Amino acid sequence: MKEKILHLLKEYEKSFISGQRISKELGVTRTAVWKYINILKEDGYKIESVSKRGYRLISSPDLLSFEELNEKLITKYIGRNIMYFQTLGSTNNKAKELALSNAPHGTVIISEEQTEGRGRLGRNWSSPKFKGIWLSIILRPDTDPLNVPKVTQVGAAAVIKALNELDINAYVKWPNDIILNEKKVCGILTEMSGELNKVNYVVMGIGINVNTDSSDFPEELKNTATSISLETGKYIKRKELVSKLLNSFELLYDEFEKEETIKTSVSICKKNSILLGKEIKIINRGKETYARAVDLSDEGELMVQYTDGIVEKIVSGEVSIRGLTGSYTPR
Repeated sequence: MKEKILHLLKEYEKSFISGQRISKELGVTRTAVWKYINILKEDGYKIESVSKRGYRLISSPDLLSFEELNEKLITKYIGRNIMYFQTLGSTNNKAKELALSNAPHGTVIISEEQTEGRGRLGRNWSSPKFKGIWLSIILRPDTDPLNVPKVTQVGAAAVIKALNELDINAYVKWPNDIILNEKKVCGILTEMSGELNKVNYVVMGIGINVNTDSSDFPEELKNTATSISLETGKYIKRKELVSKLLNSFELLYDEFEKEETIKTSVSICKKNSILLGKEIKIINRGKETYARAVDLSDEGELMVQYTDGIVEKIVSGEVSIRGLTGSYTPR
């Protein structure tokens, strides 16, 4: 009911709508309307109440609910079903649970806070309330399981595209990190449930440090992690960034699923790569080797050249990649 009342307030934008009209349209008492209006105020909505005129929405908080995101979404299926939570252990875990319950393709799980956020290789991810973007997307691609790692490049390209639309220049540290001013600002975690030749579902988790303060990061991460606001000096509207991210993701994902290519995503990741042309350390099952990152293949694989001149393709998910100097300054 709260969402329906909010929808009516937004429909009338900044003009007044009477409590009687809300009551009549929604089939609830005026007392119930008053009760839900107060709940909305507690959520951060500024609503003016005037006797004999009704209620008027003045402004909305930066929440990531469907009602707040919908007006800027131009997608057909990504985010058309949004499951919104105040607190979750992990959006990826919730997404996998919902995927098993037949949640539709394109369902987005968003939480204002994660208490057990995690990144690739099981690393912890700090996810403070109302300060970042913690979301997961349920996908059901009709493709060979071997193609699923490509989706990570789609996610990385979508994040870069969305940030660029906000005049923020960030870089991709293949395969799943987004770097801003040499520090990690976003991580992507892609997980799959499938059989030998069938994908049951894919869950893509995206965590972005948006307005996170330096005090929110654990001491051991302060030299390697950052937030968009810390680097730009500006408060970023999270709902604007999420809308742009989901719009970009659907556009790029359509190319993957319908045209069976990630050409556009690879182009974006290549143009904004922070590794290409650099010496890197490749960590695979505890073994370390050194090479130069030379290119991204059309399939999103990292092309590396070893000291003996041999060029090899590295598939996303196989290895951990690190720079030799700790510097990510793009060339």
